[in-house]
Order: sequence, then C-alpha cells, then structure tokens
Amino acid sequence: MRRSLFGLLGACVACALAGCGGTTVVFRKENVPATATIQVPAQIGIPDLATKNTTRVNGSDPITDAAAVALAVYPSAAQGTHPPVVTLAPTDDWEAAIAASVLMAGPVRAPILLSGPGTLPGITARTLQALAPAGSGVADGAQVIRVGSVPTLKGWHTIAIHGRDPFTLAAAINRFRNAAAGTPSPDVVIASADDPRYAMPAAGLAAESGNPILFVTGSTVPAATKQALLSDQRPHIYVLGPTSLIGASVVSQLKKYGTVNRVGASDPVANAVAFAAYRDPPCVNLQPCAHVPGSFGWALRSPGHGYILINDARTLDAAAAAPLSSSGSFGPELLTDDPNTLPTAVVNYFLNYATPGYTAEGPTAAVYNHGWVIGDESAISVGVQAEMDNLLEAVPQK
Repeated sequence: MRRSLFGLLGACVACALAGCGGTTVVFRKENVPATATIQVPAQIGIPDLATKNTTRVNGSDPITDAAAVALAVYPSAAQGTHPPVVTLAPTDDWEAAIAASVLMAGPVRAPILLSGPGTLPGITARTLQALAPAGSGVADGAQVIRVGSVPTLKGWHTIAIHGRDPFTLAAAINRFRNAAAGTPSPDVVIASADDPRYAMPAAGLAAESGNPILFVTGSTVPAATKQALLSDQRPHIYVLGPTSLIGASVVSQLKKYGTVNRVGASDPVANAVAFAAYRDPPCVNLQPCAHVPGSFGWALRSPGHGYILINDARTLDAAAAAPLSSSGSFGPELLTDDPNTLPTAVVNYFLNYATPGYTAEGPTAAVYNHGWVIGDESAISVGVQAEMDNLLEAVPQK
C-alpha cells in the first residue's frame, strides 16, 4: 500500500528516465535538429501527486483515501510509527463516520479506516495489517474500535460502539470519547443530519481538538442528542451552518443544555471557510488571530498552516482525511463544489489570510503553508491543485 501511494512517485520518475512503456528520452551530445522530437512520458506522477506546496491523496473513493491517510499519518515502518488503535467506521452512516473523527484526537489517537457492513474491503484489510496497532489502554486494550455497522474481525482485539440510528451512534461515540478522556469536552459541535456538506468541516476540528460532534435536524433536537448534551454538563455548543439549515427553534432548544453560538455561512463552501476562520471568544482584530488556550475554533487568519481540500460530493472523504487535521501541518478541511474550479470563497480566504510574505531577510525566514488534496482527478483536478499550490506559495512583501 505504501509503495502504491508514495513509492509510485519515485517509481514513475525512474520509469520516465528509463523509458518504460515504450517511451524513450534520448540525450545526445551533438546538436539536435530543430525538427527532432522527444517523446515525453504521459504520466510521471508530478504534479498529479505532489507540487511544491501540495500533496495529493490519490484515491478513487473515500475507502482508498482513508487507507492512504492512515499510512501517511502512521507510516508503520519504524518503531514508534504505529498507531495504538484504529477506528473502523461505516460507509453506510456518514454521520457516524464524521462523528468518529473525534477518536483521532488525544488520548485515543485512532486513524480512520472505512468499511461497509459486509466484507472488509481488501485495501482496508491490507492497511490494517500494515498499521498493526498494538492496542490502546484508554480503549481497554483494543486494537480496533468498531463503529456502527462494520464487519467483525477475527484475530484482532476489538471494542464496538453501537447505536440504532445516526443520532444515538454519534451520542455513543461522544460517551466513548468522554470515558477515554476522563472528562467531557467543554465544547461540542452541533451539525445538520439533513445536508452532509455543512457537517463535513466538523470532522477535521474534532480530530484536532477532541470536540465531539452531535447531530440535529432542521427543526428538532433528537432525544439522543439531548441526553448527550446533558451528560456533557452544560458545554459550550457551536451550531455549524445557517438558519436555513438549522432553524432558530433548534437553537432555542439547545440553549437548555449550554451556551449556544452559531458559526457558518449560507452555502457549504463558504460555511467551511467561515469555520476555518472562526474563534470564540472573537478575535479583537482581523489579523493576527490565533487559537489560544480556552478558545474554540481554528482561528486561522494568518499564513504558515496546513489546509485540506475536499470535494463536497464525497462526504466520507471528510472522515477519511480528518487525521491530517490532527498531525503534520494540521489545519482545517475546506471544500470545493466543482472538481475543475477552486471556489471564489476559498481563493479569497487564501489571498486574505494564507499567502505568506517575506521581507528583505529572504524567503528562508518566512513561514510556509502545506495543502493536502483529497481524491483523484475526478474529485479535484490537477488545475485546481496547481492553483492551490500557487496561492500557498510565499511571495515578497511589497
């Protein structure tokens, strides 16, 4: 698996130089006539897999993306690089998969693999073998946390989180998280079960912060969500999405269980951008703005961070990519609604906050960004990746 995703780059470059697949590159000492042509390899891996500021997880589906991300975060090739435990999340319950992202936060630190209810997908099985989790003390020694309707696993020490519907399952994940941490989270994200695109950005923050995700509908707070909020002992509640999605009546109901703030915007792409920039308490100035102890939110309004770009039509990619928000360059999940276009809201966000500038000291004294692109070209084109790369590049300050 690691070779197919990361070794591919070196192999493709070597193939290009060696002339694999009938392609030849000829170097001559003498002058080459102007009419001569040199065959160029059709695919050498760059920029499809990486540019100077971006890396692509090149999966054709979220199951493959989750496997690749898990091995990127836990290469499992040397001592200390294996995860203690792995979460196996369901593909037939997107709410549970997104809610399970919180298990990547400390103290559980479980990357996510995906499966349907039947047979474990081959790539998931191979990746689990490669990860070889040793077992987690905060999960009763389990090597795998099975969430919802996923296959049983022979030969692995597992623990299961059950729920009869997405609301009870998200609440059960919340209880598991609280038991592992030894205390409820002071902050809880409330997302919509009616439109997954607005809930997707919550996965990254949950993985980074340990803030659990619970679900409501546009007009009701389900009983399981109410009970979870009661057990969280009056948390700070953050409603993710506009009033057109989660109505004022829902906010009124939620106020019985803790303080309530709303963050978001009128469309899924702008909603994710607003979530990336949000902080409570609010930043006094637009810049600089940073997360500080006791605050909620990414508060990313300055350069020098990681960013993750996901197609909003591939809901489960939010869960698959969530471990990247909790490691490496860290950073929020942003969305595109068109494989071939970087949305204006994302472009403006990068231009306003992300593009690093350097002074007379030179670029080596600057801060740097890194972007993850999730999915193959059917999800996000190379052109969009190239534009993202350009926007994240350090530039001279004028």
